[in-house]
Amino acid sequence: MFRFAAVVTVVFFLAVSGRGAAQSAPGGFPSLVPDPLALEYAARGKAYSWEDLAEIALWASVVGAQAEGRPTAAPAAEAWMHTLRAAAAELGAELAELGETAAGGPGPSQDPGKRGDYILSYMHRKFLRFYMASQTRLDTLLSNGRYNCVSSAVLYLILAQSQGLEVRGVAARDHAFATLHQGEESWDVETTNPYGFDPGNRREFHDQFGKLTGFAYVPARNYRDRTAIGPLELVSLILHNRIAEAERRGRYVEAIPLAVNRAALLAPITPDGRGLGRQQDPAAPGDQIAAAGGFFAAGGFFSDPRQDLRDRILNYGAYLLNSGKEEEGLRWAAHAEAAYTGGGGTDKRWQDYINALVSNRTTRLCRSGDFDGARTFLSGARPLVEAAEYRKLELLLTNAELTALVNAVKEAGHAAGALVRLDEAEGAGLLPAARAQELRDYLSRWRLLDFHNRFALAFNRRDYPLARQILDEGLAEYPGNQRLQNDRRTLERAAGGR
Repeated sequence: MFRFAAVVTVVFFLAVSGRGAAQSAPGGFPSLVPDPLALEYAARGKAYSWEDLAEIALWASVVGAQAEGRPTAAPAAEAWMHTLRAAAAELGAELAELGETAAGGPGPSQDPGKRGDYILSYMHRKFLRFYMASQTRLDTLLSNGRYNCVSSAVLYLILAQSQGLEVRGVAARDHAFATLHQGEESWDVETTNPYGFDPGNRREFHDQFGKLTGFAYVPARNYRDRTAIGPLELVSLILHNRIAEAERRGRYVEAIPLAVNRAALLAPITPDGRGLGRQQDPAAPGDQIAAAGGFFAAGGFFSDPRQDLRDRILNYGAYLLNSGKEEEGLRWAAHAEAAYTGGGGTDKRWQDYINALVSNRTTRLCRSGDFDGARTFLSGARPLVEAAEYRKLELLLTNAELTALVNAVKEAGHAAGALVRLDEAEGAGLLPAARAQELRDYLSRWRLLDFHNRFALAFNRRDYPLARQILDEGLAEYPGNQRLQNDRRTLERAAGGR
């Protein structure tokens, strides 16, 4: 079973040391450089022997596993290769011993269909013990017998090719299985079930398969619901499943190197099957990743590995964004730009992500009252965001700053300064006229209340000259205000009574 789930919500190179080992990227970011073995396997071209595929499958099962807190290869991959070679030899001997049938017809050792069926039975007798939907690693299957559709299909591919049979893969909507080919004939092989060879008319298969896996068999006539994939692509589903499992657990940092390796591994795959026809430069990770895009064209669920890599890069960015780590997200965006865009082109999701980072950071600084910091940050981020987004954030910042300024007014002199700032902002087009008027109205109400309160304070102290001076200033500024007019009448009555 395998499925990617994008988690992006928009509010809206790593040096390698040693064979098959990769370090963390600068700044603690996930690696965007493929494991050297991915490049080595990709360079072998289409002529993969069964031992090549076994080696690649074991590598795909363990690469990066230490980052997940899981064992890499225990015993080491070479020990598992020894197990597979021994199984291939044992299987070959058993097929040879079966010979011809009693009727003189071809037995399992000659008939490809019977050989394919026997190999599936051998797998379930020898290796497969417990179905587990998420268990996609070949090394784990060999270790404890736990398997899913991918790991069992890969094992079938390896063992069948070790006996000279041609096997390919099929990707359905959340499921994978194998097909055995001989000339114009082909047989589906649902490897999760011991009765899964040519399962269409086998009652034993249908009685067990759905109950065990939760899937329904997709027959060949339903060609729109199934995608044929080659041996290497089938093996690469180990990485595909591991990526999906890492993201399901929220481990976005672990998913990205796996996606980088899958993209690099499948880089030679093209629609015509001829490969890229050029040598990749191990010192140019951007080229290595870009090579996997555009040239890969398998339809249906088995998607472009470069697009899958983009989704993983974006999902990690969304994780940073949703965690309030906007500046770290911007550093990630700069670090991952080449890998995401492939050295050119635009992507609306990527720009939306950057816009959201800048927006959230600007908003956060404004909410904390650090308007100078917000202005400095926004100015520095100007080349990163679209012009319309920058303009929107400029207006947001100006409005937030002037609103805070108006709300903080405590003295008449401060109010006068705030009015000057409002006029300047409106004149520069940084504050809409309607909003500027709202803030002016607020300041007017504050000024009127201030005149009244100062008058009342002087009046209550019987300092009538000061009270009259305050009212004269207030009525000169607000001649028709009823409250100040009432205050004057109160003053005249009190002063006249003396």
